[in-house]
Amino acid sequence: MHEAEDGSSSSSSSAAARVVATASVDVDVAAAAEEVEGAKELTSKLCGYLNKLSGKGPLRGYKTRWFVYDPRKCYLYYFKTPHDALPLGHIEIGDACFSYDVEGEEGQFEIRTAGKEFLMKAPTRQVMHFWLQQLQQKRWEYSNTRGSGQRDSWSSPTLAFPPTGLVGKDNFALVFPKPSDCMEKVRSDFAMETESDGGAMVGIQSARGPSAAPTNPLNFSLKNLGTELRNSMSYLRQGRGAESRRSLFYTNSNSSAEEWELVDAPTKDSPEQKRHTDTHRHSLGSAFHFDFARNASRAKRPLLRDVMAPGRFGRSAESSPPECNGGKPADALLRLQSQQEELGRVRKEQAELRGELASQKELVRLLQQTLRTSQCDRQPVPHLAPAPDPSAASDLPPALAGTQQDNGRLETLLQERDGQVQDLCGHMERLALEKESLQQELKGLKIKVGDINDQLGMLMETIQAKDEVIIKLSQESSEQSGAQSNGSPLPAKDQGEMDILKDSLQGYKSQNKFLNKEILELTVLRRNAESREKILEAKCTALEAKLCQVESKYLVLLQELKNPVCSSSEQSPAREVISQLLEDALQAESADHQDHPIFKPNIVSEYDTFGFKTVPEEEEEEERLVAKVRALELKSLSMTDQEVSIGVKWENYLASTMNRDLVRSPELKALFRYGVPHEHRSQVWRWCVAFHVKKFRDNLAPDYYETLLNVARDKPNPASKQIELDLLRTLPNNKHYSSPSAGGIQKLRNVLMAFSWRNPDIGYCQGLNRLAAIALLYLEQEDAFWSLIAIVEVFMPRDYYTKTLLGSQVDQRVFKDLMCEKLPRLHAHFEQYKVDFSLITFNWFLVVFVDSVVSDILFKIWDSFLYEGPKIIFRFALALFKYKEDEFLKLEDSTAIFKYLRYFTRTILDSRKLMNIAFGDMNPFPMRQIQNRRSFHLEKVRLELTELEAIRQTFLRERETSQERRSFVSDDEEDN
Repeated sequence: MHEAEDGSSSSSSSAAARVVATASVDVDVAAAAEEVEGAKELTSKLCGYLNKLSGKGPLRGYKTRWFVYDPRKCYLYYFKTPHDALPLGHIEIGDACFSYDVEGEEGQFEIRTAGKEFLMKAPTRQVMHFWLQQLQQKRWEYSNTRGSGQRDSWSSPTLAFPPTGLVGKDNFALVFPKPSDCMEKVRSDFAMETESDGGAMVGIQSARGPSAAPTNPLNFSLKNLGTELRNSMSYLRQGRGAESRRSLFYTNSNSSAEEWELVDAPTKDSPEQKRHTDTHRHSLGSAFHFDFARNASRAKRPLLRDVMAPGRFGRSAESSPPECNGGKPADALLRLQSQQEELGRVRKEQAELRGELASQKELVRLLQQTLRTSQCDRQPVPHLAPAPDPSAASDLPPALAGTQQDNGRLETLLQERDGQVQDLCGHMERLALEKESLQQELKGLKIKVGDINDQLGMLMETIQAKDEVIIKLSQESSEQSGAQSNGSPLPAKDQGEMDILKDSLQGYKSQNKFLNKEILELTVLRRNAESREKILEAKCTALEAKLCQVESKYLVLLQELKNPVCSSSEQSPAREVISQLLEDALQAESADHQDHPIFKPNIVSEYDTFGFKTVPEEEEEEERLVAKVRALELKSLSMTDQEVSIGVKWENYLASTMNRDLVRSPELKALFRYGVPHEHRSQVWRWCVAFHVKKFRDNLAPDYYETLLNVARDKPNPASKQIELDLLRTLPNNKHYSSPSAGGIQKLRNVLMAFSWRNPDIGYCQGLNRLAAIALLYLEQEDAFWSLIAIVEVFMPRDYYTKTLLGSQVDQRVFKDLMCEKLPRLHAHFEQYKVDFSLITFNWFLVVFVDSVVSDILFKIWDSFLYEGPKIIFRFALALFKYKEDEFLKLEDSTAIFKYLRYFTRTILDSRKLMNIAFGDMNPFPMRQIQNRRSFHLEKVRLELTELEAIRQTFLRERETSQERRSFVSDDEEDN
């Protein structure tokens, strides 16, 4: 709400004219300010795109979904697009736990609920941290308010009190005290450092880009195919309800895609993601994933084989210059290291083969020398004669016998030498063949070594060029910094590994903080759940004990009632039991029970949900007992299955409008006729009022209400005196208006004073205070002010709240016609006994049944009234008479009928039956018929008022004339 500076309004004669003139100046600036406020409100909403793992079989994969957090039930709804009306599903955040893995894919985290696991993926790690922090905070806020107040019914699992209005801010004690400052400090210490806006990728603004909608053709769900078809058909239907398909995200039509670096998360099979995967796979010295991928707009880096082997692959060093800034030398270094190891192994094998070849050559040389020596030593042996006869041997001389023996030994030796020579020749042939094969292998190895040397030379040149660039950049960096470090700088490889380790360390620190905070919060949530369970068990035990006591006294009472009634002189034992039962029934809550709000054996408290007193203390005992019975019956009616089903219908409808504003439709109209649940009434009333006064507010400044308040403070108003007199008489049985220090008195004063300055022709009329007071129970001051304008200036005819009350008189005649038409028997009964029921119904129409019906029915009437308008007053007025028609027909005395008229509406408690009569039995009920009857009776009432005014003027003139005559007579007598 904006502050208003009103310094120029003191010199004008008409304050209202000044206000309107001031408010209508500079409308464009006001509209711009309103857009800024709307943008802030939309930015604070937790929503955005995330990838969700879903599907089965070949369709299983990450699908882009639009997620929106609903604070009413702590649900995270997900849609296919931001413009869909129906969600595909939801995740219960209130009882969920969160986790993520540092070594997993970037941006991937897990949400675990009761029996379900949801695997999510954010575009970046920063966005993931933002989502986890926000979800933790929402779960913490929801857990601290869970069970903190009473539920007005069993119809909804959401919190009982709305965020605005006197009822919403009614300070019922919390079940659990708020966390201490120490606890909050520990949570803040464990909080991760994230960007405040999620990197401009979370919030309503992330849905405005033209490329925000998912484009993957497989981005659909077979499980929710019906919901997706209904969402798709909602854009194609034309005609009625077209306004409902306009999303609240259609705000900036001039936005272009160039404003955003990344609007949507990349799909699973996108080239960008594949490129990231490749870069992660070649990270050096770590198993973690770090993003070294370069921008797609840069030139593609040449492959390693194109750099290393120009002659072999048809490339040259000049065609692929080395790149050092943003490159990744880890792959080249690994390949170079493996090739160097292979080259060393080949050289070692070559040296071993050379040594073996040399030893074989030496062996061959020695064998050849031995062969030559043996050939030289061998002498020619003459042809020997045939062997002499042994008988003659004895006749030979001894020298000749010795020579023959030497020759035999030499022949044996020569034969052995010949065999050795043949073996050596075969061995030499084998060695020659082996030598040839070794020479061929050596030749191949030399060629391979040459290729490796060429590649090594190319890599050395590349590394040298990169070293030169690195040295140059280091020198430039040192020159810019202006000072050299004392220690020696680390090599580029070590520096890269150091950076990777630092990033890993930071990631583990963030994960450690997150997990510590998660463990802390889950522990507190578990303890709170255990405490709630224990308190509920104690409450159940206390209720069972009280039920047993009441049942035992009831049985005793029944037993005594079976006996004959005792005389008045005798003391009946049943009287004590009855007195005790009445005392217990009328007993207010004790101080102990007030200290523990959830421990309430008494079902009916001193005040109801709306702040009205349930059992008035100033009444007699019988009246108090009737009030207590009425309150108990209302409580039992609010717990019926029908009320539960209505609450579920409202929850489902509001869940389907997460991505859009409420719009008028037959479905919404039917829900309003059932009644709005207590926890949603503030939001729904605020929308109804804004819808009806939109034509006024669009032409006025946003600080129009503040301007009126400033005028009311600075200048006196003729209506202020009557307003002050009526403040404490507005709703004396409501605790928000029961004393001058009550919270609603000052707000009511502000609303009425601002309205009197806006409508100086009306100023203030008794009845406006009650209308504003009811509105303030669920709305803030400014919204209550606009609701009063909607009732007076939009719903009701002109002159409805002026001094003549012309419109109110006309509506009473219209109502009499409708009574004659819809309830002819009852109307004839009233006519027979001359009962003018307009004396009672006049106040119904003037203040919309305030102080005429019980509070539960009153607010359900107001729900339909704020949506449909004044026709609802006629419907419910007829329904009230129809509800008690039989009772009226039984009365045959005008005094009894009029007496019953004064209080019969307070005896009607079943709101369901009353609504069925109003919206079922009273049909058809066209508004055109009411308008025609109003026009007809308006002329008659105006004619009657004119005649009355003429009679009054004639009477005044005659009285003045008679007074003059009397004065003349007295003069004559005086002369005589």
